[in-house]
Amino acid sequence: MKVFDLDMIKAVYAGMPVRIKEARKLLGRPLTLTEKILYSHLSEVLPQRPFERGKAYVDFNPDRVAMQDATAQMALLQFMQAGKAKAAVPSTVHCDHLIQAKLGAVADLKTAKDTNKEVFDFLASVSSKYGIGFWKPGAGIIHQVVLENYAFPGGMMIGTDSHTVNAGGLGMVAIGVGGADAVDVMAGMPWELKFPKLIGVKLTGKLSGWTSAKDVILKVAGILTVKGGTGAILEYFGEGAESLSCTGKGTICNMGAEIGATTSLFGYDKKMADYLRGTNRAVVAGEADKVAEHLTADPEVYSNPERYFDQLIEINLSELEPHINGPFTPDLATPVSKFAEVVKTNGWPEKLEVGLIGSCTNSSYEDISRAASIARQAIDKQLKVKSEYTVTPGSEMVRYTVERDGYLKTFEEIGGVVLANACGPCIGQWARHNADKGEKNSIMTSFNRNFAKRNDGNPNTHGFVASPEITTAFAIAGTLCFNPMTDYLVNNDGEKVILDEPQGIEFPPTGFAVEDNGYQEPAKDGSHIEVVVAADSDRLQLLEPFAPWDGKDIKGMYLLIKAKGKCTTDHISMAGPWLRYRGHLENISQNMLIGAVNYFGEQTNAVKNQITAEVNKVPDAAQSYKESGFGSIVVGDENYGEGSSREHAAMEPRFMGVKVVLVKSFARIHETNLKKQGMLALTFVNKEDYELIREDDRIDVLGLENFAPGEHLKIRLNHADGSTDIFEVQHTYNQNQIEWFKAGSALNLIKKLQQD
Repeated sequence: MKVFDLDMIKAVYAGMPVRIKEARKLLGRPLTLTEKILYSHLSEVLPQRPFERGKAYVDFNPDRVAMQDATAQMALLQFMQAGKAKAAVPSTVHCDHLIQAKLGAVADLKTAKDTNKEVFDFLASVSSKYGIGFWKPGAGIIHQVVLENYAFPGGMMIGTDSHTVNAGGLGMVAIGVGGADAVDVMAGMPWELKFPKLIGVKLTGKLSGWTSAKDVILKVAGILTVKGGTGAILEYFGEGAESLSCTGKGTICNMGAEIGATTSLFGYDKKMADYLRGTNRAVVAGEADKVAEHLTADPEVYSNPERYFDQLIEINLSELEPHINGPFTPDLATPVSKFAEVVKTNGWPEKLEVGLIGSCTNSSYEDISRAASIARQAIDKQLKVKSEYTVTPGSEMVRYTVERDGYLKTFEEIGGVVLANACGPCIGQWARHNADKGEKNSIMTSFNRNFAKRNDGNPNTHGFVASPEITTAFAIAGTLCFNPMTDYLVNNDGEKVILDEPQGIEFPPTGFAVEDNGYQEPAKDGSHIEVVVAADSDRLQLLEPFAPWDGKDIKGMYLLIKAKGKCTTDHISMAGPWLRYRGHLENISQNMLIGAVNYFGEQTNAVKNQITAEVNKVPDAAQSYKESGFGSIVVGDENYGEGSSREHAAMEPRFMGVKVVLVKSFARIHETNLKKQGMLALTFVNKEDYELIREDDRIDVLGLENFAPGEHLKIRLNHADGSTDIFEVQHTYNQNQIEWFKAGSALNLIKKLQQD
């Protein structure tokens, strides 16, 4: 099996000791692992004084870029405009999002290849032309494939998916971004990030019994909530951290996206070295061993963590109980011992309709072997599985190996359906029968997100998140009012039986195996490859540059929608059936904000068109305001844009004439995506001013002629009764980002600089 980018990895390690020594001298103290990696990846020389956490914008040179097929389309359509012959850093595309789960792996993969042939062919040809590695449909989920092939301790990667952070399980600073950020890096430009705050998570003790790595992040999510990690990197350490498997560490880092964290990571240890060797990268482990002292924090940091982290969390793994999080939000954490009581108190549907395991979060060999040990008990103890049950392997290597070792047969024997090596139900690619009826029901998954409509499009599906083994146990029981640690089940013979603790194996006893991992090498010289996009395609559309700023204040905007409550990127640009249009900006813009709850009337996809006085769908009203020449503004609540990294949630409003997004607070990736597309992303200075905005206001932004870092702008509300309200709003634009706004987008600025 090929070891990818070994020369690049060696070069990173060769430069680390000197850069870390210089950074330690600059800061005048010991360094955290996060600081070591960040300071050793600066695009320029060290500054005269340390970067201020949470405030300083910093340019970095990431080592690589990873893209999944749904976001790669728009990223590569933008890259085609950048005028480059080849990606400047190692980059890959992974086809995992466009495969819908319906019948099973074989049939679903064949259907996906036929249905999405135009898109897959486009991605394959663009990748080959520009020197980008291409992983075919069925090869696996991007984050599992990256962990198996590309992630390395001490590296820095960006990816066009919020769960890129999964690679932190191998000690990498891996950060989810929008496609425009990926274009910057592939074009050889520095990548900008606000220097993060640092949250230390000290793990003591050791996991045992029913408790798994998944329960660590479910617990952390309950502590920090969906916005508690915003602007911060979580660094896990302690004896408990060292006891976790590498894929277990990946699970914890993966779901860090659900608390808004920039990323999460662990220091290099024996478990990581074992994983590198187990995935045929012994040579990488050997190189990491040479610089091992630089791939973890300085000893003083972990001895006195309160001195070096902005916040410190301590969790004793020996005392940690399995958790179940949800419904409707991934941070509503409940210990399994209290879960049945909470279910009854809240009136949640007690019957468990479906248990689903796998996804990018929990699809390793260890995960599947632990779940299979519970499934085997259902067979041996003559238990009838009460819920539907599905299994999603994370990669072809995992799938091939667990099939060889008999685990897939075990799942099939209890009635489980093995799905393709793809995201499937986790991202709404699930043709679930009767979901359109909108009935209240409960499902449990080992996935990472559970927002309303996330998995099956039904707003009344109560999605709960747990480990694969807990999910399997509950699927056997068929009810949420069950505790596998204490409760018995009645088998086919009427006997009372108790499930034994799960047993798992970190690595297959005879090693991993695979016949075809699904990788396509790019052409050595792609200059002869022509990338064709049909003019009449409804799946792909070449991009037209957005118009630059006209140099004036923005006046007379109509209010498109005043979003109330949670408004994630799923609400702004839904996935599921809309994934087919991810490469066609005009078509996908017809889903813009259709999931957001309108403050006026508290309905979704229903806003009053202030020009016609009719109730419109949100995209129709936006188009009307765009054609009027005044455009529109979107107003939102807290943590606006949480969730996925999808830049479509920023490109669609830009395309549809939205000029400003004004909210109480932003999720990090979405705010950056808006800036990249030339939008004004503003927040209230006084959050109470949100209440001043009326449905029929005409709205102005004042002070743009003096648009500068740290300087407030003003909003003027021109009410229909002739009165006005004026209040201050703030922004986080630095001078470079202001230039993006003036140019109309970051991509416009790249092209302009190249032409100059």
